[in-house]
Amino acid sequence: MSDDKATPGRESEERIPAMQSILDNPFLLLFIGVTMPTVFYLIWGIMEIVTLPVAP
Repeated sequence: MSDDKATPGRESEERIPAMQSILDNPFLLLFIGVTMPTVFYLIWGIMEIVTLPVAP
């Protein structure tokens, strides 16, 4: 008969998934929440400047 219950020593051996470690870190979420919109707006602004027609 096998015992399906986790032993206390086995819990420390389990790897934490990458997505869980990202979502558990509030400072990393803050950094991502500030940098991602900034990068997208910079790219959007550069694309807008590049597509402007040259003044005669």
